[in-house]
Amino acid sequence: MGNTIVIKNGRIVDGTGEPGFIGDIAIEDGKITAIGTHLDDGDITLDATDRVVTPGFIDPHTHYDAQICWDQTLTSSSAHGVTTVVMGNCGVGIAPCKPESREIATHDLVNVEAIPYEVLKAGISWDWQSYPEFMKAAFDRGTGINLGFLLPLSALRHYVMGEAALERAGTPDEIAEMARLLREAMEAGAMGFSFTVLKQHIGFEGRPLCCRLASREELTAYAHVLRDYGRGLIQVACGGASGKMDDAGYELIDFLLTESQRPVTWAFLLVPPDDPSVVGETLDRTQDLHARGAVPQVSCRPFMTQLELSKPFLFADRESFHGVINLPREEQKKAYRDEEFRKKARLDAQGGVFGNGWNRVELQEFSNPELEQFTGRSIAAIAKEQNKHPLDVFLDLALDYDYDLRYMYDIANIDETWVKNLITDERTLIGVSDSGAHVDQLCDAGYATWLLGTWVRERKALTMEYAVRRITLDQANFLGFPDRGKLAVGMAADVVILDPETVGSDRFATPQFDLPGGARRLVAAARGIDTVIVNGEIAIQNNQPTEALAGVQVRPN
Repeated sequence: MGNTIVIKNGRIVDGTGEPGFIGDIAIEDGKITAIGTHLDDGDITLDATDRVVTPGFIDPHTHYDAQICWDQTLTSSSAHGVTTVVMGNCGVGIAPCKPESREIATHDLVNVEAIPYEVLKAGISWDWQSYPEFMKAAFDRGTGINLGFLLPLSALRHYVMGEAALERAGTPDEIAEMARLLREAMEAGAMGFSFTVLKQHIGFEGRPLCCRLASREELTAYAHVLRDYGRGLIQVACGGASGKMDDAGYELIDFLLTESQRPVTWAFLLVPPDDPSVVGETLDRTQDLHARGAVPQVSCRPFMTQLELSKPFLFADRESFHGVINLPREEQKKAYRDEEFRKKARLDAQGGVFGNGWNRVELQEFSNPELEQFTGRSIAAIAKEQNKHPLDVFLDLALDYDYDLRYMYDIANIDETWVKNLITDERTLIGVSDSGAHVDQLCDAGYATWLLGTWVRERKALTMEYAVRRITLDQANFLGFPDRGKLAVGMAADVVILDPETVGSDRFATPQFDLPGGARRLVAAARGIDTVIVNGEIAIQNNQPTEALAGVQVRPN
């Protein structure tokens, strides 16, 4: 038996959206055993006077598949009060995986999720082959927070089809075997499967991520596995920074709902800077899909990323960049200087994730003082002054200073009115932190503290009760976690104690050098999170992880 914990005198915001109240919570053996007033002290008594006590936050969209190998506490998420994460999104991952496919799986993560190759080579333990073995390995190592697993279709296709997965759809025999392996994963507690149709998702050798080649026959077989089990969900990456759902995306989600008879979540719906109201049109257009169980994932934060010439992942949906993404540094620099490359890059400069957003690109990090002259000015403005194409300025600055700079690009979610509309709309799911991915380009792990600090306290756009519900019980209900997401007797004791006067996170993350091999990542520091309890054990206290590894596998009902 573990220690009993009693939280006293806190304002209990239970996740249901009902008004908060002052009271005590008792916890024993990983469960909430009592909620009331004047409860007796426990083995550990926490004074929550002037604090808000909430359920642990649930993040439906992470890419911690690799990071669980070297980071048992899953920072930065846990520091922000996140007690449950779902990984394996967007069809990319490292399991199931045979030894001969490890390089392919590694480069898929490098190219799609922008995790440095050296970090993955040093950090991935490869103590599994099958997906059930991968899930088991996570808990054999121990985890500080709860983990939910979606089986990524690219890894599944590589496992069964080998390199042919990069070239074609599966044969009937291969499809039958992949469906069998999905059933095996579901038996072991997987939540369903994920895949992508986004053009920017380029994998091994700059080729389309192989799940993009899955035929409708394949997808039907996988959807029927979920239908027959009567549980689980599908995550598909479609939509994106444009804020639109095209006809192909609409038809795909309709097809998945029909064949699986299970919920579908699509990522993601972001507010574009040039036409923000289009997200409202998209929600209205997909209303009938929502009524059948399709929910878009949205972010409450400004969506911004650092850009480096050595890692041009934001341009992966442009054919001109496919040949330079994985080149060695010196060869890449030579390619960027080539006028033929630039000519092609200028021609396909419209559309895609980046669009023509040069007016939202600025220098952010550099060491050479000569670059001070360009701070606070967009690439578009500098290009106009120099009478050059913005792409040439973008390339030349980086090349002239030997890559010793990073740009910041505001992609989406700039219009506060429409972001507020999205995060308060019952047809959406708040999350999309992408935590574990793009580690040296962005860190949106603090979406929950940003919601509570920026949108609740500063902008007063949501009440604390409603905001907490949006990142706890709403998530648990959609994902199928009946014992998570609210504070009630008998529920799992995932609890956050926070200071409503200081809770928050910064707009910009700061660099740390704590990845395997001392590599760099961006970390969004949490403010105002006093204590994070996971399954009845204190996981974070005063912004520091404890030695508790009480996380469990969450399984959908």
